[in-house]
Amino acid sequence: MTAPVTGAPVTGAPPTGALRRRITVRGTVQGVGFRPYVHRLAADLALTGFVSNTANGVLIEVEGPAGAVIRFCDQLAEQPPPLAAVTGVGCEDLPATGSTGPFTIRATDRAEGRTQLPPDTATCADCLRELAAPADRRHRHPFLTCTHCGPRFTIATAMPYDRAATTMAGFPMCPSCAREYGDPADRRFHAQPVACPDCGPRLRLVPAEGTGVRPARDADALATARALLAAGRIVAVKGVGGYHLACDATDARAVATLRARKERGGKAFAVMCADPRTAERVAHLTDAERAALTAARRPIVLLRRRTPPDGLHLAGEVCPGSPHIGVMLPYTPVHTLLFGLPGDPPGPQVLVMTSGNRSGEPIVTDDDEALTRLAGLADAWLGHDRPIASPCDDSLLRVREDGTEQVLRRSRGYVPRPVRLPLPVPAVLAVGGDLKNALCLGEGDQAWFGPHIGDMGDLATLEAAERAERHLTGLTGVTPRLVAADRHPGYHSTGWARRRSARLGAGPPRQVQHHHAHIASAMAEHGLDGSTPVIGVAFDGTGYGDDGTVWGGEVLLADYTGYRRLAHLAPAPLPGGDAGVANPCRLALARLWAAGLPWEPALPCVTACTDAELTVLRRQLERQVACVATSSMGRLFDAVSSLVGVCHRAGYEAQAALELEAAAARAWGADAQAYPFGLPAGHLVDPAPMLRALLADQRRGTPAPVLAARFHRGVARAVIGICGRARAAAGLTTVALTGGVFANGLLEHECAALLAADGFTVLRHREVPPNDGGLALGQLMVAGTATNHETE
Repeated sequence: MTAPVTGAPVTGAPPTGALRRRITVRGTVQGVGFRPYVHRLAADLALTGFVSNTANGVLIEVEGPAGAVIRFCDQLAEQPPPLAAVTGVGCEDLPATGSTGPFTIRATDRAEGRTQLPPDTATCADCLRELAAPADRRHRHPFLTCTHCGPRFTIATAMPYDRAATTMAGFPMCPSCAREYGDPADRRFHAQPVACPDCGPRLRLVPAEGTGVRPARDADALATARALLAAGRIVAVKGVGGYHLACDATDARAVATLRARKERGGKAFAVMCADPRTAERVAHLTDAERAALTAARRPIVLLRRRTPPDGLHLAGEVCPGSPHIGVMLPYTPVHTLLFGLPGDPPGPQVLVMTSGNRSGEPIVTDDDEALTRLAGLADAWLGHDRPIASPCDDSLLRVREDGTEQVLRRSRGYVPRPVRLPLPVPAVLAVGGDLKNALCLGEGDQAWFGPHIGDMGDLATLEAAERAERHLTGLTGVTPRLVAADRHPGYHSTGWARRRSARLGAGPPRQVQHHHAHIASAMAEHGLDGSTPVIGVAFDGTGYGDDGTVWGGEVLLADYTGYRRLAHLAPAPLPGGDAGVANPCRLALARLWAAGLPWEPALPCVTACTDAELTVLRRQLERQVACVATSSMGRLFDAVSSLVGVCHRAGYEAQAALELEAAAARAWGADAQAYPFGLPAGHLVDPAPMLRALLADQRRGTPAPVLAARFHRGVARAVIGICGRARAAAGLTTVALTGGVFANGLLEHECAALLAADGFTVLRHREVPPNDGGLALGQLMVAGTATNHETE
């Protein structure tokens, strides 16, 4: 229990005789089995007293021999329940009462206050043993859970966290479950989702018309779903936070069908493996990656893919062209049963598990809605009658070489765990951006991210954002008095923020510059109070700049109160604006045009275009028609991807950059050269020297992976050069690496290593995504800090 202890007893000689001590515990301590744990610990030590949930956490009073009370406190600190996350402990010694009665669990105190709800967690080992045990009354029960595992966030409708305030309210407990629920010695004591086959939710399978499959329920529904998957069909499977679309990952036809139906282009699918041993056959695992994969959060982990004959043969369409694959393990009993228990007919051991939605839409959670919105995508629906209170997509992370984690999508398993803030803020709702949207709500020294929503491009995602905000405010008790948003005038999220702020009567929203928010997010995650600015390197695809152009290759001197643009990538035209991003070949030609370099006929980006396209593009650039200027580093990565012949047309966001990184990885260990960027005395970072060197190597026949690797290293060295100048000019030694470009593992590692070797302190994102999924935290800190200064 690594948390601050306040009001601790006076140190000195150990007390003798009877001792009574009051202990207040704050943090995620409800819904995690904390009270029965305290009850068992006190009973084992023959202590009297009580434990109770309060509106702010857990209150304990224990009395007995001084040595036993001290042992109780030590064990409480060293071995809390597995799902508990303690943020503070208060201790106060009281006069002994002479009580000799048993230690009791008191009813919940209903006074106003704030406690914390744990995230959804994967099925624990004890429950898995019961699931597979024929003699257990919950054998094969698809909704098996206890105080150590199962859904929390996605079933809670209000706080305090009691069964009546969950989506299990409609399932009255049978006498056997009620006895377990009321027994402090049972691990299902006050486990709100507790149920069994006699009283719990039920599975159902609904086939699509024309499949020739009959509807089924319960065990038959699972058996039919498994048989459909084995036969190459696509099944929509309802999880804790929404539906997945699943198919056999080894069946090329099934995977291709799913890709075509979902109109996913070449974007990689994630897979779910039956167990860690199967995951080892799909991908290479370090110890740290194995720990992340098997953690109670059960995220998708980006791993280095194995290929036959070394690994299991997956369909090529699972992750075309990528050396990595996103892998997760089962995290619900439904998943475990879908793969099958011993004695079940054989079925797929690796399933594609992709979000149950059409591209660009939020994940589907409602059963009736699933039948319509996923019609034409699924051949059958495996659902159940327990409602989902909030959508919650799978989280995604990668593990760095040093064993630390970088979360790229923060959702299931993390939400609603709070982020501790380095400075107190008023009640603020930050709405994030339009891509990878996730809201953030904060007050005092805590902030809560909502689940991943996605891209705010249509009515469905805006409605999902409104639903997420209602759920988050209901669970946290925070009523926002201020709304923060991006400065982009055309963002859907900014428009929604204006409407939400008006309904709250909070005045216009506080609009925060995009890259300032990225840097503030990194600062807040690392606990910086803003008293000293940082050198913020914010590289991404797009962000509305102060001059009305598209920024994205920014180096800012920043704190929470403001920023100064120290340096940025030299701008180039973005032909067609955001619509042009789908054509990296055009971006490459625009970069060459801006650098004064010719469009040589043999260049890959030239040969990728038609003659008519080249003519129109040249005219467009010369006349500056529909050509907004951009300093985006993400667009430079896209351009170079086409220049070296890797990707000319992008079917999904960041495809060109991802494929360029994959190419660079193939030559990373064999070549250490770096292309030079121009760093003139002003504030521009000029890519023209890099482009000239790259083209010269290309004429000499240098392979594309080597060109890609030298470009990556060149960008890293440009970062070092700029940060060195900033240190010389301002005396600053802390650098924040942020923005979606730093999801690139090669670039982030190279920048961090070079900066650290040069004496800089480097801030890299961990649990808060570097991309726009972490943007709202920075918005919240900037807006909240500004409001604090205004009221001082």
